[in-house]
Amino acid sequence: MSFDLDLSSRVVLVVGDAQLSRRALAEAVAGGARVTSASASEALSRLGAIEPAVDLLVWVDGPQGTRDTLAALARELRIPFATAEPVAPTPHGQVTLVGGGPGDPDLITIAGRRALARADVVLHDRLGPRDALPDLAPGAELIDVGKTPGHHAVPQREIERIMVEKARSGLRVVRLKGGDPFVFGRGGEEVAACHRAGVPVHIVPGVTSAIAVPAEAGIPVTHREISRAFTVISGHVPLSEEELSHAVGLGGTLVVLMGVATLPHLSAGLRRHGMRDDMPVAVLERGFTESRRTTVTTISGVLEAVTKASVRSPAVIVIGEVVTAIADAANDVMNDAGDADLVAAIHGLA
Repeated sequence: MSFDLDLSSRVVLVVGDAQLSRRALAEAVAGGARVTSASASEALSRLGAIEPAVDLLVWVDGPQGTRDTLAALARELRIPFATAEPVAPTPHGQVTLVGGGPGDPDLITIAGRRALARADVVLHDRLGPRDALPDLAPGAELIDVGKTPGHHAVPQREIERIMVEKARSGLRVVRLKGGDPFVFGRGGEEVAACHRAGVPVHIVPGVTSAIAVPAEAGIPVTHREISRAFTVISGHVPLSEEELSHAVGLGGTLVVLMGVATLPHLSAGLRRHGMRDDMPVAVLERGFTESRRTTVTTISGVLEAVTKASVRSPAVIVIGEVVTAIADAANDVMNDAGDADLVAAIHGLA
């Protein structure tokens, strides 16, 4: 539900069991209200006081007769009366793995938003739309299980244990991940943990940063007559010599996630296996945030460029001709039409 009143500093009385009423409580708190909850009988007593000091009465659950009595009393006292749906109990808990996309709340799918809106518990990472969770999952218990490079405050097995334990207690659990759960997100491990525990699990795919972050910077991972394939690589650990050889031999575009720390090994290895020195490279930091930044260079100059720019994770690294494809197209337009403004606008994307 949504309240029509401006709730700032108003007193809101929510009637019903605290667990069943938690979303109505969360919405009122988010609106800036001073919120209290009470059972139906407690609410009757409070409204029966000489000065009830209530600006809005929200009914969630309780006996129908008491509801009618409270509604009549609210009309008599000229207190707005609203109803909210209780959080429906579930006989069996479940887990939903939701891909939260690259960080912009607008890029969460409709299915992901629905799962969050129904969630009792959300286990979330450090990436993805974590700041929007109070609005996306009102009333849910929010558990931060995020990892930073080289530091896992909550080990993966502990994440799985919490997830399963909460679901077994009859709760709807959302495991919210940045990007897509199955793109270097350890989603497969968490699905397997649910299967072993006999917990129902559902998957909501997400927008992966491997495609979305380059797109935001104006870099297509494929482009007609330039790249008809792209390979997504985890830079979490250095590639083997065989993997480096295959990456060069396959051609197309290389998209590297979690690769800032291993970039010296990657750039040297790709050149060692035949990648030409002037191959374009883009390092895209903090995509879909206000502090996003793009560094464009070449494979031979990338180490100097990232050092000079003090590049930090999270960053998506794109290696291939597509990095300069739009800029090259702009140059063609300028040569044909002399439209310098268009060229400048397209160059600004890269």
